[in-house]
Formats: sequence, C-alpha cells, structure tokens
Amino acid sequence: MTAEQVLEIFKKITTIPRGSGNEGPMTDYLCSWADEHGLEYRRDATGNVCIIREAAPGKEKVPAIVLQAHQDMVCEKLAAFPFNFEKDPIPYVIKDGWMVAENTTLGADDGIGIAACLALLESKDPTGRIEAVFTISEETGMDGANAMEAGFFTGKTLINLDSEDEGQLFIGCAGGENTDAFFRYETGEFQPGWERLDLRISGGVGGHSGDDINKGRLNTVRALAQFLLGELGQSGLQLVILAGGGKHNAIAREARASIIVPDTAATKKRFAEFGEKVKAEYAATEPALCFTSRRSGFNEKPLRDEDAAALLRALTNCPHGVIKMSPDIEGLVQTSTNLAAVDMSCRHTVKVVTSQRSSVVAELDDLVAEVADAFHREGAEVVSYSKYPGWNPNLDSHILEVTRNSYRRLFGQESLVLAIHAGLECGLFLEKFPGLDMISFGPTLRGVHTPGEKLELASMDKFVKLLDDIVINFS
Repeated sequence: MTAEQVLEIFKKITTIPRGSGNEGPMTDYLCSWADEHGLEYRRDATGNVCIIREAAPGKEKVPAIVLQAHQDMVCEKLAAFPFNFEKDPIPYVIKDGWMVAENTTLGADDGIGIAACLALLESKDPTGRIEAVFTISEETGMDGANAMEAGFFTGKTLINLDSEDEGQLFIGCAGGENTDAFFRYETGEFQPGWERLDLRISGGVGGHSGDDINKGRLNTVRALAQFLLGELGQSGLQLVILAGGGKHNAIAREARASIIVPDTAATKKRFAEFGEKVKAEYAATEPALCFTSRRSGFNEKPLRDEDAAALLRALTNCPHGVIKMSPDIEGLVQTSTNLAAVDMSCRHTVKVVTSQRSSVVAELDDLVAEVADAFHREGAEVVSYSKYPGWNPNLDSHILEVTRNSYRRLFGQESLVLAIHAGLECGLFLEKFPGLDMISFGPTLRGVHTPGEKLELASMDKFVKLLDDIVINFS
C-alpha cells in the first residue's frame, strides 16, 4: 500500500455524496466495492458496513485487527459559492504541498480513513484477518457507533483512523452531548418611519469545535447577538431575521441579521465601530473578518419586542468556549461548549444549536444543565441528545506499544502520545465491546469542518507507511 494508492481512492470518494444523514451513496459504494473485490461484508440496518479480509496463509493465528473510519463528512461551504453537497463532486486543488477544497469542506475527515482501509483491503501483502468498519453519522451524534450491535465485528484490537496530526497517537478523547433550544415567537407591526437594514459578519476562520475551541477564534453568532442586544437597549430596533453558523461541531464563521431601526446611518456607524474593536481584539487569529451593513427592502414582519429581547439575552448569556483546561495534561482542554448556530427557517420558531464536551462526566452534565438554563430562563424549550462517552487512556495498551515501536523504527524519532478534546467513536466502542485495545492516528489535516479544509500530502506518506507496517507485522 502506498500514499499514492490511498489518494487515488480518496479522489473517487470526493465524488460520492456523503453528508451526515445522506450516507446512502457511500454505503452502497462500499458494499459494491466489496463485491467487486470478492470480499465478505455485512451491512446493518443503520447503514454501518464491515468488510472482511481473511488471514493470508500462514497468518491464521495472528490476532484480527479492526480498522475503523466514518462514512459521513461535515458539509460546509462559503455562503456565496454555488454548490450542492447532495450531487456535486468536491472541487479540490493541489497547491503548495496540500490537497485543498478552497470553497467547501474537503471531507478528508474521514474520507482519508476510508481510503486507507480500502487500500489495505486490496493490498497483496500477507496480513492477519482485517475487519474494516465504516460507521454512519459520526459527525452529528455518532449514530452508527451508538446503534451497532454486538458481534458486528470480532477483533479485539481497533485502529481508529479519524485523527488529524501526523506523528501524534491518541489514546483518549472527550465525551459530549448536543443541546438545542427552540424559541417560539409572535410577530409585531413595523415601527412607523423606521428603516430596514441588513448586518453581516463574515470571513471568520471557524473550525472544529473540539480541536479549535481554544485557539482564540471569534464566534460570529455570539458577536452579532451582543451588538444587537446593545443596540436594543441604546436606540431600539426590531429584529426580523437572525441567522448564522451551521453544524453543531463547527465554530460559527458567519452571521447575519435583518433589523428595523430609527436611524440607519447611526446604526451603520456603530456597527462599523463595533467591527473595528472586534477585529483589533482578534487580529492575531482572525485576519479576514468583515463587518458589512446595507439598507434593505425586506417585507417580513419583525419579532415582538419581548421575544427578540429574550432571544438576544439568551444568545449573549449562553456560555461559549473553553470552560476548563486539564489539570493533568498541559494544553489539553478538559471542558468546553460551542454556541454553534441560530436558524429561523421554520416559521415562528428560532432554533439555536449548541454542543458540549468534557473528559469528566460530572462536568459535562453540569455544563449541559448550565447551557439549558440560559435558554430556559428566557422561555425556550430545550432538548439535549446524542450523548456519547469519553475514552479513558490506557498507557499499558499493546497496540500503543506496537505503534510506538513501529514509528520509532520507521522514522527514527518518537511519536507523541496524547488525548484529544474532540470526540471519537472509541468511547462508544469500548462500552459495546468491553476489553477493546484501541489507538487513533491519521495524517495532518487543517481547517476541518470549514471551507478551505486541507490535507498535507507529505504527511500522507508517513501515515500510510505506519499503518501498513503495523497491520503487516502485527502479532
């Protein structure tokens, strides 16, 4: 197996629709691929797939290895870019040593994991039994791993291929839960003589709500809500539309509002001044922030004043960002929350999407309750769902020892052994398959869950060599 072979398979995967909840084409592709290669496979009612390559002659006594990746990808794009994730192939370029999707997510999370599994399955190298497991809807709630039944795979050693920094071996991760709030509102009448105005914050870096939550990036939804709440108290406004963010596991990059104000010139001036202060505060991490305002001609009726005020107070008071750093592991976030999105596409309802993460169960439960309370106080209905467990590190792991030794022998240097604040399916697997010995690693990705996601090609060679060496020589 070579990096070039893995990349060729991944290029094919970029043409297959596989957004979370729409993995059907990817699931069908995996089953067809197994048929074409004469390999046994199973597919459960949820859409999880397991493709099996039996042990080569002489390798029958080698313990089976489970390779695991998720089928779905986060579908994010620049607002102005015309693209349909349900049918269009991902447009990518090769530039400066990276494979980049400049206007959309690339889907290397976790398409590269899928491609590496398939390349190993079709490799001619003799190995023990391989069970390649492909789960669905990892990005939206780990639904596939959560629904997987006992016996779907038999191996006792699992390599998760869903990490994003070459040379780093992950043996633990945070647990998490999603919390959504629903505001029901009534509309009011236009204030006579007031004027319509559109406000927008764009150009945010955004990023993965686990990996990037501690990197000092602006949450555009929260920033715009703070400005609007201040304006409500200072000069008055009527809120017609507030929208921004996207997926629960992505930091909001853009936000927009349509409002009615007594003086558009004065509001535009204050919004520009607000923008300059925010850009100065985030100069080191947000080089492309843009604050724009323009007069508008929308005809939708505004929210009642009391409903708009309740929504803006909740968005401003809802916690966002790092809550606590790990006292044991330097630089590791222990507990965080992401105010991910606000959406008004459903008539008379505002939906607010958030997610919480922690490697400490009690802290996760407390944080979910705190977020819920911020919305309950303002009259919202709150639902928490898709809770998943963390994965506690095991420093005595056999697969960790094997992987560290392989990395040292191949590359003449030590790998880093870490835990990650992002969620991995390993915690759920450990609940369902007690005694599993697990590790997670992958090539270097940047900008995951955001347009501009990219894969470092130089890291692919080391990632593929490491995986190949472990599977071929495992015992």
